[in-house]
Amino acid sequence: MFNPLVDDFSELTDTEIENKIIELGKKYWQARNPQLQAQIATILEMYKEEARSRRAKAYQKQNNQDLDNGLDNLINVS
Repeated sequence: MFNPLVDDFSELTDTEIENKIIELGKKYWQARNPQLQAQIATILEMYKEEARSRRAKAYQKQNNQDLDNGLDNLINVS
């Protein structure tokens, strides 16, 4: 999805993205116009997808670090 009103996500922190998701959720339910709700829903989905993507990358990075620091480094066979 693309919306010209949405800034580049790389400039935002994880906290800012989460705050924006909360803010957009509130605005969605305040809106009475179905067309406006559809636009907000599209932007909201873009932010949610970015948050999911960042969590997946962090999870993958953590798993890679756990594998690198596995039991092989703890076992000393002499």
